[in-house]
Order: sequence, then structure tokens, then C-alpha cells
Amino acid sequence: MSVAQRERAALVAALRDVGPDAPTLCEGWTARDLAAHLMVREYRVDAAPGILIPLFAGHTAKVQDAVAGQTQWDALVDKVAAGPPLYSPLKLVDSVANVAEMFIHHEDIRRAQPDWEPRVLDAELAGKLRRTLGMMARLTLAKMPARVTLKTPDGKTVLTAGHGPAVTVTGAAEELLLFATGRPAHVDFAGDPSDVQAVKAAPKGL
Repeated sequence: MSVAQRERAALVAALRDVGPDAPTLCEGWTARDLAAHLMVREYRVDAAPGILIPLFAGHTAKVQDAVAGQTQWDALVDKVAAGPPLYSPLKLVDSVANVAEMFIHHEDIRRAQPDWEPRVLDAELAGKLRRTLGMMARLTLAKMPARVTLKTPDGKTVLTAGHGPAVTVTGAAEELLLFATGRPAHVDFAGDPSDVQAVKAAPKGL
């Protein structure tokens, strides 16, 4: 079982544990909405482009709402558990493209629950997320209102992105990944307080 498959299995277990109406860190989404998003991303080739391309976002939102409203919960989660079908472009790159996706959405579920606790990642998952961080954060932080430098606790610089006054964000790679995709994360900030606040408040995404 690949790292992506293991994290998918953990995400699916979390979905089944919390149920369809549980909150998530994705604003406005319940666990049902999040599961519908994952299903559309992998099964609906016609609607998946709108996840990344604003021009098609309206169609994607309509399809996702329909999937969430019309698909029985257990069947929806079973689809997520099964992974991308043979006709999905994600099928051949599942072990690479889905590690961060499954981790981020797993944490979207976990961290939205009142009794959540930090978990210790195995070395293989942590390593995969470190390798994904640089590429993803370079895209999601490109429009930051400051020149943001991501650093790990051992002082290594992951990347610098954005323009303007300097702000440094320090944390474990997985926490930096969550920060770079707009999630609450266990990271430390250094810089002028007004610049730090601007970075915290700025939208982060593709």
C-alpha cells in the first residue's frame, strides 16, 4: 500500500467516524461536502477542472452540490475509499498527486473536531509532504502581501515567495503545508506585526 493509499484509508476512517454532518476546516463544508469534493475530483472528469480553474468553478459547484445532496452517505464514502477509477487522469499518478490531497483533507476533518489531538507522522509520509511543500507553496503563496520565507525548525529554508516586507514562517513541513493552503497550523511568525497579520489574513490558493 502506497503512502497516498494509507492516508486515504485514514481519511476514509475519519469520515466514517465523524459522520456526514460533522464540521470541517473548509469554510461552509460539512464532511459530506468534503467527501463530495473528493468524489467529483476523481470521478467527474467534466467537473474536476473547476476545482482549479475559476472559469469552470460554477459548474463544479453545481455538480458537487448535486453529488452531496443525492448520494447516500455510505456510497459516497465508498467511492472516496475506492480511489480514482481507471478513466481518471489521477489513476496513474495517485501515489504522487494524492499524498498531499489526502493529508490536507484528513486534517480538515480531524482538526475541526473538538477533541482532536496532534498526531505523529511516520517518516515516509512526512518525507513525501516535505517534497510536495516547495512546489505547492510556491503557487499558493505567490500573491502574498509580503516576502514570505518558510523555514523548518532546524533552520532550513524551504522557499521564499511573494513580494514586499519580510515575514518568516517556521514549522514542521506538514504544518507549513497546511499554512500554505489556508488552514490553521502550528507555525511561528517573525516580522513586523502588521505584515504578519496581513500574511495571516491573505487568501492562499492557486
